[in-house]
Amino acid sequence: MRNLPERPAALVREVGPRDGLQNSRAIMPTEAKLRWIAAMVEAGLREIDVASFVPPAAMPQMADAAELVRAVRQNHPAVHAVALAPNLRGAQNAAAAGAQTLVIPVSASEAHSRSNVRRSRAEQVEAFRAIVAWARSLEGAAPRIEAGISTAFGCSLQGVVPEDEVVALAAELVEAGADTVALADTLGYANPAKVRRLVRAVRGVVGVERFGNLHLHDTMGTGLANVLAALEEDVRGFDAALGGLGGCPFAPGSVGNINTEDLVYLLESEGFDTGIDLAALIAAREPLRAGLPGEPLSGRVAAAGIPRTFHPARHAA
Repeated sequence: MRNLPERPAALVREVGPRDGLQNSRAIMPTEAKLRWIAAMVEAGLREIDVASFVPPAAMPQMADAAELVRAVRQNHPAVHAVALAPNLRGAQNAAAAGAQTLVIPVSASEAHSRSNVRRSRAEQVEAFRAIVAWARSLEGAAPRIEAGISTAFGCSLQGVVPEDEVVALAAELVEAGADTVALADTLGYANPAKVRRLVRAVRGVVGVERFGNLHLHDTMGTGLANVLAALEEDVRGFDAALGGLGGCPFAPGSVGNINTEDLVYLLESEGFDTGIDLAALIAAREPLRAGLPGEPLSGRVAAAGIPRTFHPARHAA
């Protein structure tokens, strides 16, 4: 057999158990979450945003965060467990449970920052510095600290978020010690031109090695178009939620994340190996439906079925 050229890889981070469920109407039982996560792991997902470490009174959907992270680390050792933590206490609790990457949200929008974490943007940057200092003081392997710049492409509360402020914030977070900086289109207001422009500008100040995932929502129907634009700018990591779940409860008008199934179909069709079995991924919608009955799910590929013309990148000549 002749040797085929290695296909370029793309990382898909599943954020449904965290960003997806935080906006759901009902609370998914812990055992149901674990069955759903197991099905996604079986499909080949290797990086999962498991939970938010926030007060249960503020977000009851995340009350089992520590239990869930511990179970994922024990049951799926090959999976990289990610957790969101808005403050030092949350970061400490997430690390104690075994989270390997901590996403610390820092909003580019002043209005969203006050709504989401009850702090100004400058105060949240200082909170981020405290988290980095604590993580660096740990003995042994410390969790990776990812700065997630939310509302990077616009905000329903503030409106336009100037791009130069996003770039300056990214530079400040790297200076504060971020391992990676990710850009989040929290409201889904991005378009391909803005994605190209902002990715290029932010990468220019943080460096290729510190530029993290792109977190996209599909509010305006441009989510996958934005993925293509990001691929043109050499972005190779994307967040998505199975069934298109999600939205930000602290940003009015935010709707679901880009759909994981549709994202995988697009990436594989474009020649990027995700390591994910698309049919098994679609099948993972069933334990999601069982654990969260009545929650609407999106997805063009799941609705239409995988076309006979589809060939995963790793099998394509």
